[in-house]
Order: sequence, then C-alpha cells, then structure tokens
Amino acid sequence: MKNRQRLGIYIHIPFCVKKCAYCDFLSFPATKEVQEKYMSSLESDIKYCVSKYGARLDDYIVDTVFFGGGTPSYVSPQLIAGILKTLKSEFVFDENPEISIECNPGTIDDEKMCVYAESGFNRCSIGLQSVQDDLLKQIGRIHTFKEFEEGFSAARNAGFKNINIDVMSALPGQSVKDYVNGLKKIIEYKPEHISAYSLIVEEGTPVYEHPEKFLPLPSEDDEREMYYETDRILKKAGFDRYEISNYSKKGFECRHNVGYWERKDYLGFGLGASSLFENVRMKNISDMNKYIGNAGKSDLHEDTEILTVNDCMEEFMFLGLRMMKGVSSRRFLKLFNKNINDVYAEPLEENIKNNLLCKYRDDSGESWYCLTPHGIDISNTVMADFML
Repeated sequence: MKNRQRLGIYIHIPFCVKKCAYCDFLSFPATKEVQEKYMSSLESDIKYCVSKYGARLDDYIVDTVFFGGGTPSYVSPQLIAGILKTLKSEFVFDENPEISIECNPGTIDDEKMCVYAESGFNRCSIGLQSVQDDLLKQIGRIHTFKEFEEGFSAARNAGFKNINIDVMSALPGQSVKDYVNGLKKIIEYKPEHISAYSLIVEEGTPVYEHPEKFLPLPSEDDEREMYYETDRILKKAGFDRYEISNYSKKGFECRHNVGYWERKDYLGFGLGASSLFENVRMKNISDMNKYIGNAGKSDLHEDTEILTVNDCMEEFMFLGLRMMKGVSSRRFLKLFNKNINDVYAEPLEENIKNNLLCKYRDDSGESWYCLTPHGIDISNTVMADFML
C-alpha cells in the first residue's frame, strides 16, 4: 500500500444565531436561503480544489476533519452531512479518521446529533463557556446551562464517545470561586476533552467598544488564579495538559489541532478559511457574495504566501512549543537537514538559563525542548525569541 502523508481538512461555517459580545471570528446570522447557497458553493469549492491539485493529492490521506465556525450546528444537519459526504467522495480517507463538529448548546437536539453520528462525525466540541446563566447572558450566549445539559445528553445518546467542552475564564463579573465551582461541575459530566480559554478582549467587539455595558473584568490577580486553578483541578481529575489551553483524557487529544501545531498539511474550505499545503499558506476571500459567485469557477484565495525555509523553522518552533511535549531535535533535523542548535543555539541556551525552557530526553533517547511552567506563563515572549 502507498505510504501517504496525513492531511487535515477544515470546513468553515460562518453562520450563527447572533454574535457573542467577545467574538471577533468571521461569523454572522443569515437566512436559510443564504445558508443553502453557501453550502452549495462550499461543495463547488471542494470539487474545484480537488480538480486543481489533481494527482498531487494522491500522496495524501485525510485523517482529520473539523467543521468550525460560526456555529455549524445552526445549519441544517442534512446540509452538514452532505458536505461530509462530498469530502468522502473526493478524498481518500484514513480507516479511522477524527471527524469533529463544533456545536452551540442552544442549537442542538437529539435529531441533529443522530444525523451527525450517522453521517460519520465521531467527535463534537460543545461551546458551554460557563455554567452560570447570568454570565452566559452577560457575554451574549444564546443558551442556558440546562440547554447544555440536554445537548450533552443528546450527544452521548447519539453515540459520541469523544466530546470536548469549551470553558472560559476572566469573564465580566466572574469570581474565582464561581469559576472553580463551574469547572468542577463540568468535570462531573465526564467529557473526554476540555478546552480552557481566558477571555481576550479583542478590538471591535462589544466588550472592547462598550465596556460600560458589562460587569467589571476580574483583576489580573484573579485572572491568574483562575489560570492556575484550571491546571490544578483538571490534572487532579485525570486530564493531561497536552497544549497550553487544552486538556484531555489519555488518547483523546484533538488530533486535528495537534496537526496545526505540528505543521501538518491541511486544506481549508469556506469563507475566510486558511490552508497550509506543501509549505504554502493560503487564505480564502471573506466576502460572501464573491465567495458564492466564484466558488467552483476560480481560485478563492485572497492571500497566498510561499514560505521560506526560515519561515518554516520559525513556525516549527513557536507552534511546536505550544504543546507540552515541546519540539523534537530529531524531527527538526529530518525536516530541515540542520541541527536545531546550529540555528537556535543562542535562544535555546538563554531561555534554558532563565528557566523558561528545559531540555529532556524521551525513552528512546531523543532530545526535546519544552516550556517550563514559568515559560508557559510568558509563552508569547519566549516564542518571539525564535524569529529569525
């Protein structure tokens, strides 16, 4: 059998019931007519891409698919299943692919989850964010905690054995005690994966533009305490922290996201979707009318960047260091035909000296570099040292 490279696929569904107060993603409400036109265009986009790359795709096998948004679960489940069917007909799939879909608790029910499961989805990511209804309302979420409970049960009843729950800290009006109690409550549902993010106030969002309309944000000390409590509580509950913001039970790491951090090739389809294919980064157009009008007829990329060797080495370091295992010296040598110390001796030595990085050997004797706990705290600063 031909030895194929792994390929990830990302599908962007930009629609949502309404935009959350903190969200700066490419997402917006839309009529059913627009949704149907978009999904049809998405199918054309996929087929055009396969035709464009042709025989080059013979070297690849799809092992992960991720439907993100927006809110994929806002769209008709039959339309979602139709896109997955198109992917399976156009690409060669691995025997055991990870196929994920993001869900908002306010838009899922038993029927939808069953359609997803029957069409091939085997992992779902439920955006809970908080167990407190007052906080959910404060940040513009459309669901209640009870709806999350119902949605989680629907996913389990449909056969999903790999469920992620998104939770946020440092929300307006959130106390450390409330956050800790909420996290413990989430653990009681026994998800396989938890993604824990701290609120980032992005320019252009209501939280940024109109702070007077929201409860005060937690202090820096309280935000830091929530961050440390997340790690302590989840580790005590048997979750492994495998990436800065992600925790999982053993064997349930999100393979698709790990692919991003390991610079695996992936193709993105849909409005504003990004791709990395054979060391070329591409980003699709973000104009809905242009996307619908041109899908299947022409290339939809508005930005294309051919990465240099230096670009690739930089990405290898600052993406790889997001993972707790860090970066492999052996893999660096294999990819770039250069010793990692010949390229990065100074920043490696300096960050080790400052207790921001550590060097270790795995059971096979392979050398790795990873962030220390202090390095994780200021990870952006550490990663900046690896820009060439």
